[in-house]
Amino acid sequence: MKSIKEISLKGKKVIVRVDFNVPLNDQQEITDNTRIIGALPTIQKLVDDGAAVILMSHLGRPKGEKIAKYSLQPIAKELAKLIGKPIKFVSEVLSQGVKKTASELEDGDIMLLENLRYCPGETKGDENMAKELASLADVYVNDAFGTAHRRHASTAVIAEFFPNNKYFGFLMEHEVKNLERALNTKENPYTAVIGGAKVSSKIDIIRNLIPKVDNMIIGGGMSFTFIKAMGGEIGSSLYEEDKLELASEILNEMVLAGVNIYLPTDVIAADKFDNNANYKVVDSNKIDDGWMGLDIGPESLKRFATAVKDSRVVLWNGPMGVFEMDNFSKGTKGVAIAVAAASTSGAFTAIGGGDSVAAINKYDLGDMLSYVSTGGGAMLEYLEGKVLPGIEAIEK
Repeated sequence: MKSIKEISLKGKKVIVRVDFNVPLNDQQEITDNTRIIGALPTIQKLVDDGAAVILMSHLGRPKGEKIAKYSLQPIAKELAKLIGKPIKFVSEVLSQGVKKTASELEDGDIMLLENLRYCPGETKGDENMAKELASLADVYVNDAFGTAHRRHASTAVIAEFFPNNKYFGFLMEHEVKNLERALNTKENPYTAVIGGAKVSSKIDIIRNLIPKVDNMIIGGGMSFTFIKAMGGEIGSSLYEEDKLELASEILNEMVLAGVNIYLPTDVIAADKFDNNANYKVVDSNKIDDGWMGLDIGPESLKRFATAVKDSRVVLWNGPMGVFEMDNFSKGTKGVAIAVAAASTSGAFTAIGGGDSVAAINKYDLGDMLSYVSTGGGAMLEYLEGKVLPGIEAIEK
């Protein structure tokens, strides 16, 4: 990979696309600085090299308008505290003032532009915006995996203006190498754990993984589409009627490929979608009318956990139930513990997707896993086998 690891950029102006899209509370205070911390190794390497660093990121979805709550000013303060250096924050993205500040940067200085999405051209992939951003620097570095699946001005288009001077940052390199390992490993047993609400959002991932895995564990709301496709009675459980035939096709594909299929055999069913609802353990294919499955049951958890613990490679995307509600969180927590246990036994364990990462963080298990992806949509598309514009733009 074209990584900054192998080069020195002393004396160069380097424009870096980072992902500082962090959560803020009503007082504009950062509630989780994980993404900022993730960018520090790349920034520190460039500063240590003696480069002048120009950082750019988006925050939220201001849709081309300058909305105060989406300003990156709080991020500048947090970054200065974390890296121990002053940050030159400019309250614009494109202007003569921005160009002047960039031109005056000295080696080792760090500058942060205002929210890229204040400009409509960012999400439209505007070439003129990309060209103007590119004019600020000698070198381009992409370290924002979370936006790599978008052909935006700052992620893909800008790279075209640096034909011989474009690189991956450490975070991007780490993401791609680990995802490549997850997709192309020869180690086995290999277990994929796929959960979440809808089959429709995971079809391409499942199909791309069928030739690669030994075990396919399917949980969460999406499992009921498969169970119903097999003739099961699922009560009021979530399912996609228009995907029943597709679910049958996918099951057949897995059988023909020799994949061991794990679907819930028992579930925690509730009489309403509420943490305080009445609930009981029932067979997954015999759920009473008016009741809905909100988590995998204890026997299913035991089977799933055993498969995970016996694996050499585990890829997890999507929770096993409505883990945000304590009464329906045991399945997701149990699988998370099993994945962590597999890690400690030497397995390569990879996890991604917003809900999965939230679950791992909820149970303080993230540090035990081999790899936790920072990119939700980007990771999904990579696992689907798609070419991500932000990655392609650096490699070509």
